[in-house]
Amino acid sequence: MKAIKQTGLVIFLIALSIFTGSIFLGSFNLTSSELDSFLQEKNYKSEIIKEELTKATVTSEKLNIFEFSSRVRNAYQTSNDHYDALIAKYDAEKNWDAKGQQYQYKIYGKPHTLSFDLAKKAGKGFVKENQAVLWWLTFGLGILGALLFIFPNLNLLGRNAGIKNNGIYLESATNRGAIAWLVLVYLVVFYLLLYFMPDYVVNWTYILDPISKTLNGGLASQWFVYGFLYCAIMVVMATRMYIKYRHNKYQVIRTTSVLFFQIVFAFLIPEIMTSLNMPGYDFKNAFPLDYDFFFEWNLDSLRNSGTIGLFILVWGIILTLIIVPVMVYFFGKRWYCSWVCGCGGLAETLGDPYRQHSDKSIKAWKLERWLIHSVLVFSLVMTLVTLYCYFTGADSFIGIKSQWIKDTYSFLIGAWFAGVIGTGFYPIFGNRVWCRFGCPLAAYMGLVQRFKSRFRITTNGGQCISCGNCSTYCEQGIDVRSYAQKGENIVRASCVGCGICSAVCPRGVLKLENGPEKGRINPTEVLLGNDVDLMKLVNDK
Repeated sequence: MKAIKQTGLVIFLIALSIFTGSIFLGSFNLTSSELDSFLQEKNYKSEIIKEELTKATVTSEKLNIFEFSSRVRNAYQTSNDHYDALIAKYDAEKNWDAKGQQYQYKIYGKPHTLSFDLAKKAGKGFVKENQAVLWWLTFGLGILGALLFIFPNLNLLGRNAGIKNNGIYLESATNRGAIAWLVLVYLVVFYLLLYFMPDYVVNWTYILDPISKTLNGGLASQWFVYGFLYCAIMVVMATRMYIKYRHNKYQVIRTTSVLFFQIVFAFLIPEIMTSLNMPGYDFKNAFPLDYDFFFEWNLDSLRNSGTIGLFILVWGIILTLIIVPVMVYFFGKRWYCSWVCGCGGLAETLGDPYRQHSDKSIKAWKLERWLIHSVLVFSLVMTLVTLYCYFTGADSFIGIKSQWIKDTYSFLIGAWFAGVIGTGFYPIFGNRVWCRFGCPLAAYMGLVQRFKSRFRITTNGGQCISCGNCSTYCEQGIDVRSYAQKGENIVRASCVGCGICSAVCPRGVLKLENGPEKGRINPTEVLLGNDVDLMKLVNDK
């Protein structure tokens, strides 16, 4: 078994090295006809950009992706600087017609996105010409190696029921050791490239071009790579969950649910909709987690998409205002966070080995409440400003510029918090950093769950042996043991009802329930009342 595990690790590391190293392969340049085709496709009217891109990309030099991207970014910047100078000149001369004409020549968009589009056409070499081979050497070997590593480590042949976490604090990978920090660095760099430097990883998109063409009829973008990789990782780590929690029916069904919703609703359906010239929409993604749902570009896209666009708009509003709170009332936020959400699905599968790192301190709890509700308020203010500006044509509301607040939220929350920090920091801070401290939808559902829901975790304090398993493996930072020792219901806004606390309890002390709302009482009050009655009875005697 040890040999199989080591073999799997070697195979996985080889696949990871090939995947990472593929960034540096191939060369990038264009012919004149290829560049002309690109300029016509983009409908660029500027002669300056044509001239600059010709100097940058139409060359016999074999540029690597970093050299190519740097040249392309500089070409776009030079062109825009030229027209910005003309705009300033004509503005000073109050030549409004000439000033207005210059805006049509400017190139709008983020530099890395503009560079990525051109790099996609310019790539040449082994990766682009051997896409199937690269897929097997990266994704194929990676999946095989991971599965070989997982099976022996989880005692596949064991017959005894129960969830074993033996040695989890003795492993470098699961106790903030060197391996954990290396994983953090890799994940953070991956997200930085994905969000801010996608042109550098264009070779990754070539590997998945055939699959992308099959699903949506177009070439793969960095987001297609992310979606496919997301699903592949969840499948592998869900296999790990099936083995580890095979004696717990709740965990098996829950894992199957998040896997289904991620692969079908978050990945396949949006890609197929795109191939049918429809808006690619994730029907399970509710606002404000889907923070750009009310952005101008999305509203315009839905309005111009006919009946399906109108349906998506109405569905998104109903999902947020009616379905979400009603479902939370009956089943708690677990119906979404632990059964449907893609972020929760990745946290429960890829993040399961790190769940013990969630901070259980009072300071962390206070920080959690301030941060997550601040993000919720931020998202609501952003949406209010966006909708006001959309319907009135103004560019600001009470002094807040629509574009500024959208860009700020997208950068700080959408990219850094949800992506770089939310997933990249799994190995050190636990698997629910984003869900616990940043997700505005979790904050919204948490308010409903805390004050108006039938869901709670009941405890039997008389059976608790204070082993601490429940608190250790609570990914949301709840000190479950303190509730269990007192026999109190656990009613917390942050609880996602994953059920792991119940699964790892050796005495069956904890139980997830959706009983009558009136049953959500604090048993301490009942016990205190009984003690008062008992003392009164003793005194009477």
